[in-house]
Amino acid sequence: MDLSGAHADEDTTTRAAAIANTAKNTARQLLATTGAFGLTPEAVAAAGGFAVADVAAVFPHRDDLLTALIIDAYDASAAAMEQADRAALDAGASAGARLLAVTRALRAWSFAHTAEFTLIYGSPVPGYHAPQDTVPAAARTPASLAAIVRSALEAGELTPPRRAIPGPPLLLPDAVALFGGAPGAPFSDLVERGIVLWSNLIGLLVFQVFSRTHDSVRNESAYFDFAIAVTAESIGLTVPLDGDTGSGTAS
Repeated sequence: MDLSGAHADEDTTTRAAAIANTAKNTARQLLATTGAFGLTPEAVAAAGGFAVADVAAVFPHRDDLLTALIIDAYDASAAAMEQADRAALDAGASAGARLLAVTRALRAWSFAHTAEFTLIYGSPVPGYHAPQDTVPAAARTPASLAAIVRSALEAGELTPPRRAIPGPPLLLPDAVALFGGAPGAPFSDLVERGIVLWSNLIGLLVFQVFSRTHDSVRNESAYFDFAIAVTAESIGLTVPLDGDTGSGTAS
Protein backbone atom coordinates (compact mmCIF):
# COMPACT_ATOMS: atom_id res chain seq x y z
CA MET A 1 0.00 0.00 0.00
CA ASP A 2 1.47 3.34 -1.09
CA LEU A 3 1.27 5.86 1.75
CA SER A 4 3.47 8.47 0.11
CA GLY A 5 0.45 10.54 -0.93
CA ALA A 6 -0.97 10.52 2.59
CA HIS A 7 2.37 11.54 4.07
CA ALA A 8 2.65 14.34 1.53
CA ASP A 9 -0.81 15.62 2.48
CA GLU A 10 0.11 15.52 6.17
CA ASP A 11 3.33 17.41 5.51
CA THR A 12 1.45 20.04 3.51
CA THR A 13 -1.16 20.45 6.25
CA THR A 14 1.48 20.68 8.96
CA ARG A 15 3.46 23.27 6.99
CA ALA A 16 0.33 25.33 6.31
CA ALA A 17 -0.55 25.29 10.02
CA ALA A 18 2.97 26.37 10.94
CA ILE A 19 2.88 29.21 8.44
CA ALA A 20 -0.55 30.30 9.69
CA ASN A 21 0.66 30.43 13.28
CA THR A 22 3.83 32.29 12.38
CA ALA A 23 1.90 34.71 10.19
CA LYS A 24 -0.58 35.45 12.98
CA ASN A 25 2.20 35.98 15.52
CA THR A 26 3.93 38.34 13.12
CA ALA A 27 0.67 40.15 12.41
CA ARG A 28 0.08 40.68 16.14
CA GLN A 29 3.48 42.35 16.38
CA LEU A 30 2.63 44.56 13.40
CA LEU A 31 -0.68 45.52 15.00
CA ALA A 32 1.21 47.30 17.74
CA THR A 33 3.30 49.33 15.30
CA THR A 34 1.26 49.81 12.14
CA GLY A 35 -2.27 49.05 13.28
CA ALA A 36 -4.75 47.06 11.25
CA PHE A 37 -4.14 49.27 8.22
CA GLY A 38 -0.67 47.76 7.75
CA LEU A 39 -1.78 44.15 7.87
CA THR A 40 -1.35 42.82 4.36
CA PRO A 41 -0.03 39.43 3.27
CA GLU A 42 2.95 41.25 1.79
CA ALA A 43 3.77 43.12 5.01
CA VAL A 44 3.38 40.02 7.14
CA ALA A 45 5.57 37.98 4.79
CA ALA A 46 8.28 40.65 4.83
CA ALA A 47 8.22 40.96 8.62
CA GLY A 48 8.13 37.18 9.12
CA GLY A 49 10.84 36.39 6.62
CA PHE A 50 8.93 34.10 4.29
CA ALA A 51 7.49 34.23 0.80
CA VAL A 52 4.32 36.18 0.06
CA ALA A 53 2.93 33.10 -1.68
CA ASP A 54 3.24 31.12 1.54
CA VAL A 55 1.21 33.69 3.47
CA ALA A 56 -1.31 34.06 0.67
CA ALA A 57 -1.83 30.31 0.66
CA VAL A 58 -3.32 30.43 4.17
CA PHE A 59 -4.52 34.06 4.25
CA PRO A 60 -5.28 35.09 0.67
CA HIS A 61 -6.52 38.54 1.61
CA ARG A 62 -6.09 41.06 4.40
CA ASP A 63 -9.62 40.33 5.62
CA ASP A 64 -8.80 36.65 6.09
CA LEU A 65 -5.89 37.59 8.32
CA LEU A 66 -7.97 40.11 10.26
CA THR A 67 -10.70 37.55 10.82
CA ALA A 68 -8.19 35.04 12.20
CA LEU A 69 -6.73 37.64 14.57
CA ILE A 70 -10.16 38.79 15.71
CA ILE A 71 -11.27 35.24 16.49
CA ASP A 72 -8.04 34.58 18.39
CA ALA A 73 -8.43 37.81 20.38
CA TYR A 74 -12.02 37.07 21.37
CA ASP A 75 -11.09 33.51 22.30
CA ALA A 76 -8.04 34.51 24.33
CA SER A 77 -9.84 37.25 26.25
CA ALA A 78 -12.83 35.02 26.96
CA ALA A 79 -10.54 32.19 28.06
CA ALA A 80 -8.99 34.53 30.64
CA MET A 81 -12.47 35.33 31.96
CA GLU A 82 -13.52 31.68 32.05
CA GLN A 83 -10.35 30.67 33.89
CA ALA A 84 -10.94 33.41 36.48
CA ASP A 85 -14.53 32.28 36.94
CA ARG A 86 -13.50 28.65 37.46
CA ALA A 87 -11.02 29.75 40.13
CA ALA A 88 -13.68 31.88 41.84
CA LEU A 89 -16.16 29.02 41.75
CA ASP A 90 -13.58 26.64 43.22
CA ALA A 91 -13.06 29.15 46.03
CA GLY A 92 -16.79 29.23 46.76
CA ALA A 93 -17.17 32.86 45.69
CA SER A 94 -20.51 34.62 45.50
CA ALA A 95 -21.89 35.70 42.14
CA GLY A 96 -20.79 39.27 42.84
CA ALA A 97 -17.25 38.15 43.60
CA ARG A 98 -17.26 36.01 40.46
CA LEU A 99 -18.32 39.03 38.40
CA LEU A 100 -15.49 41.09 39.83
CA ALA A 101 -13.02 38.27 39.13
CA VAL A 102 -14.00 37.84 35.47
CA THR A 103 -14.10 41.56 34.73
CA ARG A 104 -10.72 42.03 36.37
CA ALA A 105 -9.41 39.20 34.20
CA LEU A 106 -10.69 40.89 31.06
CA ARG A 107 -9.11 44.15 32.20
CA ALA A 108 -5.75 42.47 32.79
CA TRP A 109 -5.89 40.84 29.35
CA SER A 110 -6.83 44.15 27.73
CA PHE A 111 -3.84 45.98 29.19
CA ALA A 112 -1.49 43.10 28.36
CA HIS A 113 -2.75 42.89 24.75
CA THR A 114 -3.69 46.44 23.84
CA ALA A 115 -3.27 45.91 20.09
CA GLU A 116 -5.67 42.96 20.06
CA PHE A 117 -8.06 44.81 22.38
CA THR A 118 -8.03 47.73 19.95
CA LEU A 119 -8.71 45.39 17.06
CA ILE A 120 -11.89 43.98 18.59
CA TYR A 121 -13.14 46.96 20.59
CA GLY A 122 -11.58 50.01 18.96
CA SER A 123 -12.58 51.85 15.81
CA PRO A 124 -13.84 49.66 12.95
CA VAL A 125 -11.31 48.86 10.24
CA PRO A 126 -12.43 50.65 7.06
CA GLY A 127 -13.63 48.22 4.42
CA TYR A 128 -13.68 45.23 6.75
CA HIS A 129 -16.92 43.47 7.59
CA ALA A 130 -16.63 40.71 10.19
CA PRO A 131 -18.01 37.41 8.86
CA GLN A 132 -20.27 35.04 10.74
CA ASP A 133 -17.17 33.04 11.69
CA THR A 134 -16.35 35.62 14.36
CA VAL A 135 -19.71 35.37 16.14
CA PRO A 136 -19.10 32.25 18.32
CA ALA A 137 -15.83 33.65 19.65
CA ALA A 138 -17.32 37.10 20.23
CA ALA A 139 -20.25 35.56 22.12
CA ARG A 140 -18.01 34.01 24.75
CA THR A 141 -17.57 37.28 26.67
CA PRO A 142 -21.29 38.02 27.13
CA ALA A 143 -21.84 34.31 27.75
CA SER A 144 -19.41 34.44 30.69
CA LEU A 145 -21.31 37.37 32.16
CA ALA A 146 -24.68 35.76 31.46
CA ALA A 147 -23.65 32.56 33.25
CA ILE A 148 -22.84 34.52 36.40
CA VAL A 149 -26.06 36.53 36.26
CA ARG A 150 -28.11 33.37 35.66
CA SER A 151 -26.37 31.70 38.61
CA ALA A 152 -27.13 34.71 40.81
CA LEU A 153 -30.77 34.61 39.77
CA GLU A 154 -31.10 30.90 40.51
CA ALA A 155 -29.32 31.27 43.86
CA GLY A 156 -31.53 34.15 44.98
CA GLU A 157 -28.61 36.59 45.08
CA LEU A 158 -30.36 39.33 43.08
CA THR A 159 -32.40 42.20 44.42
CA PRO A 160 -35.50 42.99 42.32
CA PRO A 161 -35.24 46.28 40.40
CA ARG A 162 -36.97 49.37 41.74
CA ARG A 163 -38.32 50.13 38.27
CA ALA A 164 -38.88 47.68 35.46
CA ILE A 165 -38.23 48.68 31.87
CA PRO A 166 -41.63 49.74 30.49
CA GLY A 167 -43.16 48.39 27.33
CA PRO A 168 -42.54 45.14 25.42
CA PRO A 169 -39.25 43.20 25.68
CA LEU A 170 -36.39 44.85 23.82
CA LEU A 171 -34.49 41.67 23.03
CA LEU A 172 -33.72 39.61 19.98
CA PRO A 173 -34.26 35.85 20.33
CA ASP A 174 -30.52 35.11 20.24
CA ALA A 175 -29.94 37.25 23.34
CA VAL A 176 -32.65 35.41 25.24
CA ALA A 177 -31.22 32.07 24.14
CA LEU A 178 -27.72 33.06 25.26
CA PHE A 179 -29.10 33.77 28.74
CA GLY A 180 -30.97 30.49 28.83
CA GLY A 181 -34.48 31.85 28.53
CA ALA A 182 -36.37 34.92 29.63
CA PRO A 183 -36.75 35.26 33.42
CA GLY A 184 -40.13 35.87 34.98
CA ALA A 185 -41.23 38.80 37.13
CA PRO A 186 -39.79 40.65 38.96
CA PHE A 187 -36.70 39.99 36.84
CA SER A 188 -38.35 40.01 33.42
CA ASP A 189 -36.00 42.76 32.18
CA LEU A 190 -32.86 41.12 33.58
CA VAL A 191 -31.39 40.29 30.17
CA GLU A 192 -31.77 43.89 29.02
CA ARG A 193 -30.02 44.99 32.20
CA GLY A 194 -27.32 42.39 31.60
CA ILE A 195 -26.60 43.89 28.20
CA VAL A 196 -26.19 47.28 29.93
CA LEU A 197 -23.66 45.63 32.24
CA TRP A 198 -21.79 44.15 29.29
CA SER A 199 -21.73 47.38 27.28
CA ASN A 200 -20.67 49.41 30.33
CA LEU A 201 -17.83 46.96 30.96
CA ILE A 202 -16.48 47.34 27.43
CA GLY A 203 -16.93 51.11 27.52
CA LEU A 204 -15.08 51.32 30.83
CA LEU A 205 -12.23 49.26 29.40
CA VAL A 206 -12.04 51.50 26.34
CA PHE A 207 -11.78 54.53 28.64
CA GLN A 208 -9.04 52.93 30.72
CA VAL A 209 -7.00 51.26 27.99
CA PHE A 210 -7.03 54.46 25.93
CA SER A 211 -6.21 56.60 29.03
CA ARG A 212 -9.48 58.50 29.30
CA THR A 213 -9.69 58.23 33.09
CA HIS A 214 -6.06 58.65 34.15
CA ASP A 215 -6.49 62.38 34.78
CA SER A 216 -9.78 61.96 36.65
CA VAL A 217 -9.16 59.29 39.29
CA ARG A 218 -6.31 58.53 41.71
CA ASN A 219 -6.31 54.75 41.29
CA GLU A 220 -7.64 53.36 38.03
CA SER A 221 -7.75 49.72 39.09
CA ALA A 222 -9.69 50.60 42.24
CA TYR A 223 -11.98 52.81 40.17
CA PHE A 224 -12.57 49.92 37.80
CA ASP A 225 -13.77 47.75 40.69
CA PHE A 226 -16.00 50.58 41.90
CA ALA A 227 -17.51 51.06 38.45
CA ILE A 228 -18.24 47.34 38.12
CA ALA A 229 -19.93 47.39 41.52
CA VAL A 230 -22.05 50.40 40.57
CA THR A 231 -23.06 48.84 37.26
CA ALA A 232 -23.85 45.52 38.92
CA GLU A 233 -26.33 47.31 41.16
CA SER A 234 -28.46 47.90 38.09
CA ILE A 235 -29.08 44.16 37.86
CA GLY A 236 -29.53 43.79 41.59
CA LEU A 237 -26.16 42.17 42.23
CA THR A 238 -23.83 43.18 45.06
CA VAL A 239 -20.12 43.16 44.20
CA PRO A 240 -17.87 42.97 47.28
CA LEU A 241 -15.33 45.78 47.46
CA ASP A 242 -13.72 45.02 50.81
CA GLY A 243 -10.89 43.01 49.24
CA ASP A 244 -7.74 44.17 47.50
CA THR A 245 -9.32 46.77 45.23
CA GLY A 246 -6.05 48.45 44.40
CA SER A 247 -4.08 45.43 43.25
CA GLY A 248 -4.64 45.72 39.50
CA THR A 249 -1.52 45.19 37.43
CA ALA A 250 -2.22 48.22 35.28
CA SER A 251 -2.90 51.71 36.52
